Amino acid sequence: MAAERQGSERAVSERSLAVLHAIVSDYISSNEPVGSKAIVDRHSFGVSAATIRNDMALLEEDELIAQPHTSSGRVPTDKGYRLYVDTLAGIRPLTSAQKTAITRFLSESSDLDDVMARSVRLLAQLTNQVAVVQYPSLRRTVVRHIDLVAVGEDRVLAVLILGSGVVEQQLARLPASQVTEAWVHGLRERIAGAIVGADVDAGIVAITRLGETMEGWVHPGEADLVRSVLEVVDAQLRANRSEKIAIAGAANLSRPGEFAGSLHTVLEAIEEQVTLLRLFDELVQDEREVAASIGRENAPYGLASASVIASNYESEGVSPSRLGVLGPLRMDYAANIAAVRAVARYLNRLLGEDQ
Repeated sequence: MAAERQGSERAVSERSLAVLHAIVSDYISSNEPVGSKAIVDRHSFGVSAATIRNDMALLEEDELIAQPHTSSGRVPTDKGYRLYVDTLAGIRPLTSAQKTAITRFLSESSDLDDVMARSVRLLAQLTNQVAVVQYPSLRRTVVRHIDLVAVGEDRVLAVLILGSGVVEQQLARLPASQVTEAWVHGLRERIAGAIVGADVDAGIVAITRLGETMEGWVHPGEADLVRSVLEVVDAQLRANRSEKIAIAGAANLSRPGEFAGSLHTVLEAIEEQVTLLRLFDELVQDEREVAASIGRENAPYGLASASVIASNYESEGVSPSRLGVLGPLRMDYAANIAAVRAVARYLNRLLGEDQ
Protein backbone atom coordinates (compact mmCIF):
# COMPACT_ATOMS: atom_id res chain seq x y z
CA MET A 1 0.00 0.00 0.00
CA ALA A 2 2.82 2.41 0.82
CA ALA A 3 4.44 1.83 -2.57
CA GLU A 4 1.11 2.52 -4.28
CA ARG A 5 0.73 5.82 -2.41
CA GLN A 6 4.25 6.96 -3.23
CA GLY A 7 3.83 6.01 -6.87
CA SER A 8 0.63 8.03 -7.14
CA GLU A 9 2.27 11.08 -5.60
CA ARG A 10 5.22 10.94 -8.03
CA ALA A 11 2.92 10.63 -11.05
CA VAL A 12 0.70 13.61 -10.22
CA SER A 13 1.89 17.11 -11.02
CA GLU A 14 1.62 19.90 -8.46
CA ARG A 15 -1.31 21.54 -10.26
CA SER A 16 -3.14 18.25 -10.83
CA LEU A 17 -2.76 17.49 -7.14
CA ALA A 18 -4.23 20.92 -6.34
CA VAL A 19 -7.13 20.13 -8.70
CA LEU A 20 -7.68 16.84 -6.85
CA HIS A 21 -7.79 18.70 -3.54
CA ALA A 22 -10.32 21.13 -5.01
CA ILE A 23 -12.51 18.28 -6.26
CA VAL A 24 -12.41 16.50 -2.90
CA SER A 25 -13.21 19.62 -0.87
CA ASP A 26 -16.02 20.71 -3.21
CA TYR A 27 -17.52 17.22 -3.34
CA ILE A 28 -17.41 16.93 0.46
CA SER A 29 -19.26 20.24 0.71
CA SER A 30 -21.86 19.74 -2.01
CA ASN A 31 -22.26 15.97 -2.45
CA GLU A 32 -22.45 16.74 -6.19
CA PRO A 33 -19.98 15.75 -8.93
CA VAL A 34 -17.52 18.56 -9.60
CA GLY A 35 -16.93 19.98 -13.10
CA SER A 36 -14.07 22.03 -14.54
CA LYS A 37 -16.13 25.24 -14.73
CA ALA A 38 -17.05 24.97 -11.03
CA ILE A 39 -13.36 24.57 -10.15
CA VAL A 40 -12.41 27.66 -12.18
CA ASP A 41 -15.23 29.66 -10.58
CA ARG A 42 -14.48 28.60 -6.98
CA HIS A 43 -10.69 28.34 -6.95
CA SER A 44 -7.90 30.66 -8.07
CA PHE A 45 -5.88 28.49 -10.42
CA GLY A 46 -5.23 31.23 -12.98
CA VAL A 47 -5.77 28.84 -15.90
CA SER A 48 -8.63 28.13 -18.28
CA ALA A 49 -11.35 25.55 -17.84
CA ALA A 50 -9.79 23.60 -20.74
CA THR A 51 -6.52 23.31 -18.83
CA ILE A 52 -8.40 22.13 -15.73
CA ARG A 53 -10.19 19.54 -17.91
CA ASN A 54 -6.79 18.25 -19.06
CA ASP A 55 -5.69 17.90 -15.43
CA MET A 56 -8.93 16.11 -14.61
CA ALA A 57 -8.38 13.72 -17.52
CA LEU A 58 -4.94 12.83 -16.11
CA LEU A 59 -6.44 12.30 -12.66
CA GLU A 60 -9.07 10.04 -14.16
CA GLU A 61 -6.40 8.03 -16.00
CA ASP A 62 -4.66 7.54 -12.66
CA GLU A 63 -7.99 6.34 -11.17
CA LEU A 64 -7.99 9.18 -8.66
CA ILE A 65 -11.35 10.55 -9.81
CA ALA A 66 -14.27 9.02 -11.69
CA GLN A 67 -17.33 10.13 -13.64
CA PRO A 68 -20.45 8.63 -12.06
CA HIS A 69 -22.71 9.55 -15.00
CA THR A 70 -22.23 10.61 -18.61
CA SER A 71 -21.85 14.40 -18.94
CA SER A 72 -21.54 14.79 -15.16
CA GLY A 73 -18.62 16.15 -13.21
CA ARG A 74 -16.13 14.00 -11.32
CA VAL A 75 -16.02 12.49 -7.84
CA PRO A 76 -13.01 11.18 -5.89
CA THR A 77 -12.28 7.45 -5.84
CA ASP A 78 -10.94 5.56 -2.82
CA LYS A 79 -7.47 6.05 -4.29
CA GLY A 80 -8.14 9.75 -4.75
CA TYR A 81 -9.25 10.18 -1.15
CA ARG A 82 -6.12 8.33 -0.05
CA LEU A 83 -3.82 10.65 -2.00
CA TYR A 84 -5.78 13.66 -0.73
CA VAL A 85 -5.35 12.60 2.91
CA ASP A 86 -1.67 11.72 2.42
CA THR A 87 -0.93 15.14 0.89
CA LEU A 88 -2.85 17.41 3.24
CA ALA A 89 -0.36 20.24 3.75
CA GLY A 90 -1.48 20.73 7.33
CA ILE A 91 -4.47 19.95 9.48
CA ARG A 92 -6.25 23.11 10.51
CA PRO A 93 -6.47 23.17 14.30
CA LEU A 94 -9.76 23.44 16.12
CA THR A 95 -10.89 26.94 16.99
CA SER A 96 -10.24 28.36 20.45
CA ALA A 97 -13.95 28.05 21.19
CA GLN A 98 -13.93 24.36 20.24
CA LYS A 99 -10.85 23.68 22.37
CA THR A 100 -12.42 25.49 25.33
CA ALA A 101 -15.62 23.49 24.91
CA ILE A 102 -13.65 20.21 24.92
CA THR A 103 -11.76 21.19 28.06
CA ARG A 104 -14.88 22.32 29.91
CA PHE A 105 -17.01 19.33 28.89
CA LEU A 106 -14.45 16.63 29.68
CA SER A 107 -13.09 18.26 32.84
CA GLU A 108 -16.52 17.91 34.44
CA SER A 109 -16.29 14.10 34.30
CA SER A 110 -16.89 12.36 37.62
CA ASP A 111 -15.11 9.02 36.96
CA LEU A 112 -13.59 6.94 34.18
CA ASP A 113 -16.96 5.75 32.84
CA ASP A 114 -18.11 9.36 32.65
CA VAL A 115 -14.87 10.37 30.89
CA MET A 116 -15.39 7.67 28.25
CA ALA A 117 -19.08 8.49 27.76
CA ARG A 118 -18.41 12.22 27.45
CA SER A 119 -15.43 11.70 25.11
CA VAL A 120 -17.33 9.52 22.67
CA ARG A 121 -20.39 11.81 22.64
CA LEU A 122 -18.19 14.86 22.12
CA LEU A 123 -16.27 13.25 19.26
CA ALA A 124 -19.53 12.25 17.55
CA GLN A 125 -20.82 15.82 17.87
CA LEU A 126 -17.60 17.40 16.55
CA THR A 127 -17.38 15.13 13.50
CA ASN A 128 -21.00 14.08 12.79
CA GLN A 129 -19.68 10.52 12.43
CA VAL A 130 -19.80 7.35 14.51
CA ALA A 131 -17.30 7.83 17.33
CA VAL A 132 -15.46 5.00 19.10
CA VAL A 133 -13.36 5.26 22.26
CA GLN A 134 -11.62 2.24 23.77
CA TYR A 135 -11.38 2.14 27.55
CA PRO A 136 -7.82 2.23 28.92
CA SER A 137 -6.35 -1.25 28.93
CA LEU A 138 -6.51 -2.20 32.58
CA ARG A 139 -4.74 -5.54 32.58
CA ARG A 140 -1.58 -3.93 33.99
CA THR A 141 -3.36 -1.44 36.22
CA VAL A 142 -2.72 -2.02 39.93
CA VAL A 143 -5.36 -2.67 42.54
CA ARG A 144 -5.26 0.39 44.78
CA HIS A 145 -7.80 -0.59 47.45
CA ILE A 146 -10.32 -3.28 48.39
CA ASP A 147 -12.97 -2.87 51.04
CA LEU A 148 -15.69 -5.16 52.33
CA VAL A 149 -18.69 -3.63 54.09
CA ALA A 150 -21.36 -5.62 55.92
CA VAL A 151 -24.75 -4.29 54.79
CA GLY A 152 -26.88 -6.94 56.44
CA GLU A 153 -26.68 -10.32 58.08
CA ASP A 154 -26.35 -12.08 54.73
CA ARG A 155 -24.81 -9.45 52.44
CA VAL A 156 -21.35 -7.92 51.97
CA LEU A 157 -20.59 -5.00 49.66
CA ALA A 158 -17.23 -5.39 47.88
CA VAL A 159 -15.66 -2.08 46.80
CA LEU A 160 -12.69 -2.37 44.45
CA ILE A 161 -10.61 0.69 43.46
CA LEU A 162 -8.02 0.49 40.68
CA GLY A 163 -5.08 2.77 40.03
CA SER A 164 -6.83 4.08 36.90
CA GLY A 165 -9.63 5.51 39.03
CA VAL A 166 -12.16 2.78 38.25
CA VAL A 167 -14.43 2.00 41.19
CA GLU A 168 -16.35 -1.31 41.18
CA GLN A 169 -19.08 -2.04 43.72
CA GLN A 170 -20.93 -5.35 43.91
CA LEU A 171 -22.96 -7.16 46.55
CA ALA A 172 -22.08 -10.68 47.66
CA ARG A 173 -25.14 -12.54 48.93
CA LEU A 174 -24.08 -15.16 51.44
CA PRO A 175 -25.68 -18.57 51.95
CA ALA A 176 -26.09 -18.09 55.71
CA SER A 177 -26.74 -15.29 58.18
CA GLN A 178 -23.36 -15.32 59.92
CA VAL A 179 -21.89 -11.97 58.90
CA THR A 180 -20.30 -9.89 61.65
CA GLU A 181 -18.10 -6.81 61.33
CA ALA A 182 -15.16 -8.70 62.80
CA TRP A 183 -15.57 -11.55 60.30
CA VAL A 184 -15.82 -9.12 57.38
CA HIS A 185 -12.78 -7.19 58.59
CA GLY A 186 -10.68 -10.34 58.85
CA LEU A 187 -11.66 -11.48 55.36
CA ARG A 188 -10.99 -8.02 53.97
CA GLU A 189 -7.46 -8.04 55.42
CA ARG A 190 -6.78 -11.46 53.91
CA ILE A 191 -7.96 -10.42 50.43
CA ALA A 192 -6.25 -7.01 50.54
CA GLY A 193 -2.97 -8.62 51.50
CA ALA A 194 -3.19 -10.79 48.40
CA ILE A 195 -4.25 -8.29 45.73
CA VAL A 196 -3.56 -4.67 46.75
CA GLY A 197 -0.53 -3.44 44.83
CA ALA A 198 -0.85 -6.25 42.26
CA ASP A 199 -2.05 -5.67 38.70
CA VAL A 200 -5.42 -6.98 37.55
CA ASP A 201 -4.05 -10.19 36.04
CA ALA A 202 -1.97 -10.96 39.13
CA GLY A 203 -4.97 -10.15 41.34
CA ILE A 204 -7.08 -12.75 39.54
CA VAL A 205 -4.36 -15.35 40.10
CA ALA A 206 -4.15 -14.38 43.78
CA ILE A 207 -7.92 -14.69 44.31
CA THR A 208 -7.89 -18.10 42.64
CA ARG A 209 -5.08 -19.20 44.95
CA LEU A 210 -6.98 -18.01 48.03
CA GLY A 211 -9.93 -20.12 46.95
CA GLU A 212 -7.74 -23.17 46.42
CA THR A 213 -6.03 -22.88 49.83
CA MET A 214 -9.07 -22.10 52.01
CA GLU A 215 -8.59 -25.23 54.09
CA GLY A 216 -5.49 -23.65 55.56
CA TRP A 217 -7.04 -20.37 56.71
CA VAL A 218 -10.86 -20.65 56.76
CA HIS A 219 -12.75 -21.92 59.83
CA PRO A 220 -14.84 -25.05 59.31
CA GLY A 221 -18.32 -24.20 58.07
CA GLU A 222 -17.31 -20.81 56.59
CA ALA A 223 -15.99 -22.05 53.24
CA ASP A 224 -19.23 -21.28 51.36
CA LEU A 225 -19.35 -17.77 52.84
CA VAL A 226 -15.77 -16.98 51.87
CA ARG A 227 -16.19 -18.53 48.43
CA SER A 228 -19.17 -16.26 47.73
CA VAL A 229 -17.11 -13.15 48.49
CA LEU A 230 -14.09 -14.36 46.52
CA GLU A 231 -16.30 -15.02 43.49
CA VAL A 232 -17.56 -11.44 43.57
CA VAL A 233 -14.06 -9.95 43.84
CA ASP A 234 -12.87 -12.23 41.05
CA ALA A 235 -15.76 -11.05 38.84
CA GLN A 236 -14.87 -7.42 39.56
CA LEU A 237 -11.27 -7.98 38.53
CA ARG A 238 -12.23 -9.87 35.38
CA ALA A 239 -14.69 -7.16 34.35
CA ASN A 240 -11.77 -4.74 34.20
CA ARG A 241 -9.53 -7.16 32.37
CA SER A 242 -11.63 -7.29 29.20
CA GLU A 243 -11.44 -4.80 26.34
CA LYS A 244 -14.31 -2.31 26.46
CA ILE A 245 -15.32 0.36 24.00
CA ALA A 246 -17.87 3.16 24.01
CA ILE A 247 -19.74 4.08 20.81
CA ALA A 248 -21.85 7.14 19.99
CA GLY A 249 -23.32 8.76 16.90
CA ALA A 250 -24.76 5.68 15.16
CA ALA A 251 -27.66 7.86 14.01
CA ASN A 252 -25.18 9.72 11.78
CA LEU A 253 -25.10 6.63 9.55
CA SER A 254 -28.67 7.24 8.47
CA ARG A 255 -27.88 10.19 6.17
CA PRO A 256 -29.32 9.29 2.73
CA GLY A 257 -27.00 7.94 0.06
CA GLU A 258 -23.80 7.75 2.08
CA PHE A 259 -23.55 3.95 2.25
CA ALA A 260 -26.14 2.96 -0.39
CA GLY A 261 -26.81 -0.79 -0.05
CA SER A 262 -23.92 -1.48 2.32
CA LEU A 263 -25.31 0.12 5.46
CA HIS A 264 -26.24 -3.24 7.00
CA THR A 265 -22.63 -4.48 6.70
CA VAL A 266 -21.38 -1.30 8.37
CA LEU A 267 -23.86 -1.75 11.22
CA GLU A 268 -22.80 -5.38 11.63
CA ALA A 269 -19.13 -4.38 11.82
CA ILE A 270 -19.93 -1.75 14.47
CA GLU A 271 -21.94 -4.26 16.48
CA GLU A 272 -19.04 -6.70 16.33
CA GLN A 273 -16.76 -4.73 18.64
CA VAL A 274 -13.86 -7.17 18.27
CA THR A 275 -13.74 -6.30 14.57
CA LEU A 276 -13.54 -2.58 15.33
CA LEU A 277 -10.78 -3.11 17.87
CA ARG A 278 -8.74 -5.15 15.38
CA LEU A 279 -9.11 -2.46 12.75
CA PHE A 280 -8.16 0.31 15.15
CA ASP A 281 -5.19 -1.67 16.47
CA GLU A 282 -3.85 -2.17 12.95
CA LEU A 283 -4.52 1.38 11.88
CA VAL A 284 -2.72 3.10 14.74
CA GLN A 285 0.49 1.23 13.95
CA ASP A 286 0.92 4.03 11.40
CA GLU A 287 3.69 6.43 12.47
CA ARG A 288 1.37 9.42 12.22
CA GLU A 289 -0.29 10.90 15.28
CA VAL A 290 -3.63 10.37 13.54
CA ALA A 291 -4.07 7.73 10.82
CA ALA A 292 -6.77 7.12 8.25
CA SER A 293 -7.96 3.97 6.49
CA ILE A 294 -10.14 4.51 3.43
CA GLY A 295 -12.67 2.44 1.55
CA ARG A 296 -11.23 -0.74 0.07
CA GLU A 297 -8.39 -0.67 2.61
CA ASN A 298 -11.07 -1.68 5.15
CA ALA A 299 -12.50 -4.54 3.06
CA PRO A 300 -11.05 -7.29 5.34
CA TYR A 301 -13.19 -5.86 8.14
CA GLY A 302 -16.42 -5.59 6.14
CA LEU A 303 -16.10 -1.81 5.82
CA ALA A 304 -15.15 -1.33 2.17
CA SER A 305 -17.60 1.57 1.86
CA ALA A 306 -16.37 3.39 4.96
CA SER A 307 -13.43 5.41 6.16
CA VAL A 308 -11.88 5.30 9.62
CA ILE A 309 -9.75 7.91 11.38
CA ALA A 310 -7.98 6.80 14.55
CA SER A 311 -5.40 7.79 17.12
CA ASN A 312 -3.93 6.63 20.43
CA TYR A 313 -4.23 8.04 23.89
CA GLU A 314 -2.38 6.86 26.96
CA SER A 315 -3.06 6.55 30.65
CA GLU A 316 0.12 6.32 32.70
CA GLY A 317 1.17 2.78 33.49
CA VAL A 318 -1.05 1.07 30.93
CA SER A 319 -0.70 0.34 27.22
CA PRO A 320 -2.13 2.83 24.69
CA SER A 321 -5.84 2.74 23.91
CA ARG A 322 -7.61 3.80 20.73
CA LEU A 323 -10.18 6.36 19.71
CA GLY A 324 -11.50 7.54 16.41
CA VAL A 325 -14.43 7.93 14.06
CA LEU A 326 -16.04 5.85 11.34
CA GLY A 327 -18.06 7.28 8.49
CA PRO A 328 -18.62 7.36 4.73
CA LEU A 329 -15.90 7.99 2.15
CA ARG A 330 -17.31 11.49 1.68
CA MET A 331 -16.29 12.92 5.03
CA ASP A 332 -14.42 16.08 6.00
CA TYR A 333 -11.07 14.39 6.59
CA ALA A 334 -9.17 17.51 7.62
CA ALA A 335 -11.74 18.57 10.23
CA ASN A 336 -12.25 15.03 11.54
CA ILE A 337 -8.51 14.39 11.87
CA ALA A 338 -8.23 17.64 13.84
CA ALA A 339 -11.10 16.61 16.14
CA VAL A 340 -9.69 13.12 16.80
CA ARG A 341 -6.27 14.59 17.50
CA ALA A 342 -7.66 17.22 19.89
CA VAL A 343 -9.72 14.74 21.94
CA ALA A 344 -6.80 12.26 22.07
CA ARG A 345 -4.45 14.97 23.33
CA TYR A 346 -6.91 16.08 25.99
CA LEU A 347 -7.43 12.50 27.19
CA ASN A 348 -3.65 12.13 27.46
CA ARG A 349 -3.53 15.16 29.75
CA LEU A 350 -6.66 14.33 31.73
CA LEU A 351 -5.81 10.69 32.47
CA GLY A 352 -2.16 11.56 33.10
CA GLU A 353 -3.18 14.07 35.78
CA ASP A 354 -5.31 11.45 37.52
CA GLN A 355 -2.36 9.12 38.21
